[in-house]
Amino acid sequence: MKRLIASILTSLMILVAGGCREIPEYADAGSHDLYANFDALADIISNRYCYLSEKNINWPDSCRKYRAKIDSETTEAELFFILSDLLDGLKDGHVNLIAPFSTSYYKKWWSDYPQDFDNRTLQQYYLKFGGLQTNGMQYIVFIPANIGYIYFPSFSTPVSETALDYVLSVLKDTEGLIIDIRDNGGGYLSNVGTFVGRFIDHDVTGGYIRHKTGPGPDDFSEPYRIVYKPAGENRVHYTKSIAVLTNRSCFSAANNFVAVMKSLPQVKIVGARTGGGGGLPFSSEIPNGWAIRFSSCPITDPDDRTTEFGIDPSEGCEVHSPAKELAQGRDAILETAIKMLGKKQTE
Repeated sequence: MKRLIASILTSLMILVAGGCREIPEYADAGSHDLYANFDALADIISNRYCYLSEKNINWPDSCRKYRAKIDSETTEAELFFILSDLLDGLKDGHVNLIAPFSTSYYKKWWSDYPQDFDNRTLQQYYLKFGGLQTNGMQYIVFIPANIGYIYFPSFSTPVSETALDYVLSVLKDTEGLIIDIRDNGGGYLSNVGTFVGRFIDHDVTGGYIRHKTGPGPDDFSEPYRIVYKPAGENRVHYTKSIAVLTNRSCFSAANNFVAVMKSLPQVKIVGARTGGGGGLPFSSEIPNGWAIRFSSCPITDPDDRTTEFGIDPSEGCEVHSPAKELAQGRDAILETAIKMLGKKQTE
């Protein structure tokens, strides 16, 4: 984890250092010149967004198209929507324009896909409105299969090592473990290392990170290796088979977690392709004070492949939970994982 944090901090420091070049003068801070603010945002994305080339985006053409929508009658609120539409072309859930009255957000990375999950179904038919809870995790042992289950819907809470000890102490004698992160939109990247450290007995490469070194779409540093270490010997480890449940709404740090877990030999990813979000976010500002958040440093998987477009389930493990079945109390993804882990112990 220390190496991971060091790699990310190093990348951010170099990113900032690399950005210390002459910046065009658009307008004074606080300016409400619509063209100046448009041009500032366009240049920030052009110089620092990390997926223009990978997504085959013709950014200059997009900027010309949307800049032409501004005229003498355009209001500042209308400018916000023009810029939001421009940013939607990046198709990136990490990209936001933040004004005092609204925040733009690209939703189609998940909204155009089946949900494959319903929390009410999980709580009522599988957890029976029970289980234990700590540190953002809900956990239980499914009887009679003796399969451990952790539901972790958000990485927005940092997971403490002590809390994870409590959870795994309860589940350590099970025949297999399910980690359900469906609808997990991400949060603290540090949670990846905290979890992964409980399932490995040696250092593993969790992926790679690059930083932008110049304004060109392909100006990147050499990759920095992200290394995960086993948790200390005094911590509770889990060594049996694991199934990680996913849907399209797994994003950002959750997406990264799936990429790392998929590389471990005892782990299967069960469910649907994740939503992606492989870029480390960075924030800047345009002259009128609006903030712009965007992907600046691409993080790849352990084989140095992109994770921006999502992670596929393990071979033979793609499963969907149709809304109609969920409404009737059946979760096909969860039931597949329980059956798979139970069968594995009898082979």
